[in-house]
Amino acid sequence: MRIVLVTGKGGVGKTTVAAATALAAADRGHRTLVTSTDPAHSLADALTFDLGSDPTPVVDRLDGQQIDTQKQLDKYWGSIRRQLIDVLDWGGAAGIEAEEFLIFPGMDELFALLEVNRYARSGSYDVVIVDCAPTAETLRLLSLPEVLSWYFEKVLPTERKIMRAARPLLSRMTDLPLPEDEVFSAAQSVFESIEGVRELMSQPEVTSARLVVNPEKMVIDEARRTYSYLGLFGYGVDGVVVNRVLPDVVADPYFERWRTIQKQHLDTIDEAFAEIPRLLLRLFDDEMVGVDRLRLMADELYGDADPIKGYQAHSPFRISEGRETVSMELDVPFVEKEELDVFRHGNELYVQLGPYRRSFILPDALHRRQVIRAHLEAGTLMVTFGDPDS
Repeated sequence: MRIVLVTGKGGVGKTTVAAATALAAADRGHRTLVTSTDPAHSLADALTFDLGSDPTPVVDRLDGQQIDTQKQLDKYWGSIRRQLIDVLDWGGAAGIEAEEFLIFPGMDELFALLEVNRYARSGSYDVVIVDCAPTAETLRLLSLPEVLSWYFEKVLPTERKIMRAARPLLSRMTDLPLPEDEVFSAAQSVFESIEGVRELMSQPEVTSARLVVNPEKMVIDEARRTYSYLGLFGYGVDGVVVNRVLPDVVADPYFERWRTIQKQHLDTIDEAFAEIPRLLLRLFDDEMVGVDRLRLMADELYGDADPIKGYQAHSPFRISEGRETVSMELDVPFVEKEELDVFRHGNELYVQLGPYRRSFILPDALHRRQVIRAHLEAGTLMVTFGDPDS
């Protein structure tokens, strides 16, 4: 089973790359689902095929889907939403106003992840290609399992126990609608689904990201940051697709300056992403929509190579043991020392990179060890734990 997350800055062509990759996978015998987690869906436009919220056959061995957020809201959030509506109604907010309060930031991404997890585990597909939202939304999407798992593990059980004990007393003191145990059961069900997502996403042999860039400075800069943030959350990158490269047949003098600029940017991409495959895709002279044109794009992109088995990611997270120390290593390429912050609280190690923070639950073997050093070397954060008695 493989999950390939196709992501990049808005407008770089990630939807057509995702669709072309899915077609290439299906043509090579993989049972494939291509799905869109972008709230502004354009996957159906790229395929020129009507897609619904459930998988729809497109060609042999390829289904397509555009996830309906409202449908997933009702499916996963139903009883929790009804409880919150009762509370808001008690507080004076009702109707559309209450509904607006219940759409929290990140819910679109969360439900999309739960759908990806469901189909990846269904046994119906060998490959799930995910046409992700633009980079910022995708990073929020990929950080959700880690953040929400922390909340559900540490906060939800305590709240549930407190509410069970306090409900009889509170019900005599106030008419505020109190959550019944079914609300916590629904939340527990969501949590278990999120745990399933986290399990799949944490395996680089299963889940990998494929970056799509254009040979432009701002796009490359964002791709470098994305690569760093993906490393922070444990996601491996299996390839970089460089889209809209001027072909050699374009000989008009008007484009010579552009060709020179692109050459410089292509050199930057080769240097920055030297350790992973880089695939060039020319600027076509037509809109690449529809199955036939997307197959042409796939042929130029992958040639005879398998777009799935031919591209593998490696885990950016490793633990190694020395004679007296244990080291935790995390690949965070393109990061400067001043951008990182590392600190420990109890049995958790926190790594902060820019606006993103990740919590690592330390294994039992490291609970009594102390952090004796943390340093950044050649794009790898190394945190060393030593025995306090040594």
